[in-house]
Amino acid sequence: MKLRQVSDLSDFSRGRWLRELLCREEEPSHVQSSPDGQHLLLLQKSRPPTLPGVVAFQRHSIAGADLERTWQPPQPALVGLLFLQRPVVLGSWVLALVWEHGRTEVWHFVVAVGWQLLQTLELCQGARARVVSVCSQGASLVWCEERPPLGAHSDMSKCAFRFCVCARALEVGEQGVRLGAVRIVLHNSPEYQVLASPHHVFLVPAAAAGFATTSKFLLIWHPEKAKFTITAPPAGFIHSKVLHSSSESDFRKLLLGSVGLLSGFAPLDIHTSTVSSSGGLLLVSTKGSVSVVEPDGTQRHIFDLEGGPLARGSPVRLKTFGSILACVLAGVVYLVDQNSGRLIEKEVLSMKEVHFLESEGEEDSIQLLTQTGIYSFSFSKPEDSSRPEPCLVEMVFEEACRYYQRRSLSSSKLTVEKLKKGGTFQAPVVLAAILQHSLHQKQKPAQSLQDTYAKLLSTLSLELQSYMSLELLKTCVVCAPESEVESYCKELVEQEVSRILQSDMDKDNLAYLNSVFASFPKAAWKATRSCLQLQQNGDGLLVARATPEVWKKVLCQPQLEEVGQNGMVPLFELICTSFLRFKPKWLPSFVELTQQYVSNSWSYSSKEGPEGRVPLYKRALGVLARKNKHGEADDEMELELLLCSKRPKAVLQALHLLIRLKQWQRVVEVAEKFSKLSPLLNKEIFTTLLAELTQHRELDPYLDRLWPLCPAELTASDILTMVLQHLPHSQEDPVPFSSEGNQLTVGLLKPLLQRVVQCPSVQQEMYSDALQSTTFPPPTPPREH
Repeated sequence: MKLRQVSDLSDFSRGRWLRELLCREEEPSHVQSSPDGQHLLLLQKSRPPTLPGVVAFQRHSIAGADLERTWQPPQPALVGLLFLQRPVVLGSWVLALVWEHGRTEVWHFVVAVGWQLLQTLELCQGARARVVSVCSQGASLVWCEERPPLGAHSDMSKCAFRFCVCARALEVGEQGVRLGAVRIVLHNSPEYQVLASPHHVFLVPAAAAGFATTSKFLLIWHPEKAKFTITAPPAGFIHSKVLHSSSESDFRKLLLGSVGLLSGFAPLDIHTSTVSSSGGLLLVSTKGSVSVVEPDGTQRHIFDLEGGPLARGSPVRLKTFGSILACVLAGVVYLVDQNSGRLIEKEVLSMKEVHFLESEGEEDSIQLLTQTGIYSFSFSKPEDSSRPEPCLVEMVFEEACRYYQRRSLSSSKLTVEKLKKGGTFQAPVVLAAILQHSLHQKQKPAQSLQDTYAKLLSTLSLELQSYMSLELLKTCVVCAPESEVESYCKELVEQEVSRILQSDMDKDNLAYLNSVFASFPKAAWKATRSCLQLQQNGDGLLVARATPEVWKKVLCQPQLEEVGQNGMVPLFELICTSFLRFKPKWLPSFVELTQQYVSNSWSYSSKEGPEGRVPLYKRALGVLARKNKHGEADDEMELELLLCSKRPKAVLQALHLLIRLKQWQRVVEVAEKFSKLSPLLNKEIFTTLLAELTQHRELDPYLDRLWPLCPAELTASDILTMVLQHLPHSQEDPVPFSSEGNQLTVGLLKPLLQRVVQCPSVQQEMYSDALQSTTFPPPTPPREH
C-alpha cells in the first residue's frame, strides 16, 4: 500500500489561494468537504490582519460564483457548517452556516451559477439563547443551546442544567426555505455536543460539564422511536426510555432510575469523538484507546494508538471507509480493520497537518488533504482476510486439546503444538487437512487428498455444507437491516440449538444454551420443538420422535458445582421454562415422555440415569416454583406434574393438595385411579381418606365409591382404631347426640364394617385349610424313639 499524489490543488477554483491558506503558519480551525468531495470549506481563525470567515473552493474548476463570508469579531462565533441534504439535482447542494446566537444562513449551490444566499433564519426562539453545538439529522437541524437563568445570583446547581436540546425541520424548496416548529428533545440538561448518524443522534457531554455525574454516560436519541438510550461505555447499555410526551423530556426524570448505578462509574475519558459511516460513535481516549459505541448502547474496543497519553491540544483525525478505520495522529496514518482490530497499515507522513476528504463511491481509497496537494491511499482486502479457514483449523486443535485432556490420566498439559507435532492423535490432523482442502477449493485449485481422507471427506460433506450455511447465515444476521434480523435470528437459533444437541453437553455449551434461551426465547422454543420433533397425534397425545442421543442431552444433569453459576440451569429446566411460557398444557405430557424414556434406558434405582439424583417431576416443579407470580393455573399444573410421575410419594402429595383445595370430586377420582398401582399405595390412600372422613362430612356423598377401596388386610378393629385416632378433640364433655351434626356416626361406618366382616381377611385365607380340618385340634404326630 503506497501513498500517491492525485492532485496538486490546481483542479480547485482559486487553487493557488487554497494552497496559500493551507501553508500559512496559523492553520484553519476547520476543514470540511461535501459528501461528493466536490466542495471544500475552510473556516479561518480570527487573527489579525485577517478576519474570521468561511471560504468555499470548488473542485474540477466548476464555474460559478464563489462563497467567501467574513464577519467582524464582535459578531458571535460560527458553530456549524452543515451540508443539509443530498441534492435532488446533480451537483446542487444546500449549506447552512449556524452562528452562536442562532442566526442561520442557508446557501444554495447550482452548477454554472455558483453559491447564492437563499435566506437568513433565526433558529432559536429566545433572544438570550446561545447555540453551543449543532448537527444535521435527516431533514432536521438538532442543536444544544444554553438558556441563561434570569436571576443574576441563581443557584449554581440549577445553572449547570441550563441547556436544552432542540430539533427543527428545515425544508428547502423552490419557494425558499421553511422552518418547522421547535421541538424540545431534552430540557434542563447539562451541555452536550450533538453528533448525528443517519438514524440516531449521540449526545456527548462537554468537557466543562457542571457535575461529575453527568460526565459518566452518553445519551443516544432515536428520533423515529422518540426514545433515549443511556449508556456508559465502560459498562455498556444502562437503560432506555420512550418519551410519550414533552413533559417526560426532562433530563432529571430521564435519569431518575439510574442515578445510583451511574454514581459508581468513573467519568468518561474522551479526547476525540466522531460518527463513523456505519452509524456508530467513534471515541478516542486520552490514553489512545479507540472504541466504537453502537446505537443500541453497546461498546466495542477497536485499537490502541501508539505514543502513550494524548495531549489535550493534539488533534486526532478519524474517518471510516467501509470496514477500514483511518486514524491520523502526529503525522502517522493508521489503517485498522474495524471488525477484528487488526492493524493493516501504518504510514509515516512527511507533513503533520492532514485532513480527510470525502470520496463518494470509492470505499477502497482514502484521500488526504495536505499543504502540497491531495494524496490517496489505495488498498484492497488481503486475499485471505475473509476466509475463516485458519481460525477454524485452530479451533479444531483447541477443541481436540480440551477433548483429550478431559479423558487423559496424565497430569501434563496438552497444547496445540504438541497435537500438531506429536503424531499420537491423528483425528484433529486429518480433520484440519479436510477442512483446509474443502474450504479452499472455491478460491484455489483443489489439491489431491489421500484416499482415506477422501472417503472421510465424502462422509463429512453434509456437515461441511451445514457449517458453511451456518457461517453464511451469521453473516446475514450481521449485515441485515433491522426489519429482517428477527427472521434470520430464528433460523440461526434453530441451527445453533440443533448443533449443540448433537455435540457434548459440557459446561461451555450449557452456558451458551442458557444465553440463547434468554436472548431469543421464542426462537429457542421453536428450535426445541423441531429438534425433539414434538407434536400431537390423532388422539391429542403428545409424542416425540427424538433420537436416544438427543434425549440423553436433554436429560443430562451436570454436577452441582457446575449449576447455579451466573444463573445457569440444565437443559431440561430450560425446556420446561419454555413449555411454561409458550405451551403450558404440554408440560406434564413432556415430563411423562421423559420418564418413559428413562424407564426404558436405565433401571429404576440406577444412579447413572437422571432419576438417580433428582426425579424429573421434582425438577419440573422447581421450574414452576421459580415463577414470579403464582395463581390457580399453577396449582393445577403442580397437580398434573405430581400425578403424571405416578410415584407413590408424589401421588400422596397431590392427594393432600386436592384435599387442601377442597376438590372432593377429584380427590375420589385420584384415589380410584391410583389405588390400583400397588397395595401399599392403596392402603396409604384409604388411610388418608378415612382420616379426612372422621374430621368433616364433605366426603359423605362419595362413601359408596370409597368403601371398595378398603384394603383386604384391614379388619374391623383396625378401622375403628384409625377412626378413634383421628377423631377431632372437643373441648366440651361428650354427649350421645351432638347438635353440630358433623360428627362421624356408626351408621355411616356400618356399610364398611359389614363389608370387612363379610369378606374373609388375608390371614383367614392363609389358614383356611387348617381351620376346615375334620378334627380339632389336629392329632399329635407320632413320636420317634
